[in-house]
Amino acid sequence: MPHIGLKEGVIRRVSGTERQDFRDHLLRLSPKSRRSRFTGSVSDLFIEQHVDRLFSSEAIVYGWVVDGVIRAGAELHPVGGPLRATAEAAFSVEEGWQDTGVGTALLGRVLRAARNRGLSRLIMTCLPENARMQRVARKHGARLQWQEGDVHGLINPPVPTPISLWREAMEEGEGFMNALFRPPKVAAE
Repeated sequence: MPHIGLKEGVIRRVSGTERQDFRDHLLRLSPKSRRSRFTGSVSDLFIEQHVDRLFSSEAIVYGWVVDGVIRAGAELHPVGGPLRATAEAAFSVEEGWQDTGVGTALLGRVLRAARNRGLSRLIMTCLPENARMQRVARKHGARLQWQEGDVHGLINPPVPTPISLWREAMEEGEGFMNALFRPPKVAAE
């Protein structure tokens, strides 16, 4: 598992046609990383069902792609009815790729997506021992509360601006081109 910097990969939206690639990323998570992502131990079958639900919902999925392989992911799940203002966010980073700044960058991308969709509340949940996620959340101004054995983070994204909309459009375009002309996958570990 090489330990490289954030710039060695690219963050981009993961499309439904790449659901197997995202599933493979989640299946490569160590037991400790799975527990951190799902706030408990989960089976391979659970992950497969999660990915099926994820890509048949309104969720937005981002991946950090290195040499054609998704090594980290972020999920933005809108919550509530048509006038919703809240979304939940979840993150996963494979061991060996942690502590590269990718979690911070993924949360920044998710915050911009939430902001540009007019969401006023972004909620994250993690285990009390997940100090990495708590640190990343605090970097982005999250207010953390300990409730019922978990840590809940709340961020209130600002309202969208022409610049935030433009920046997301540019990132989406760059991500699309990266996916279109991506290098062949390197054998996953």
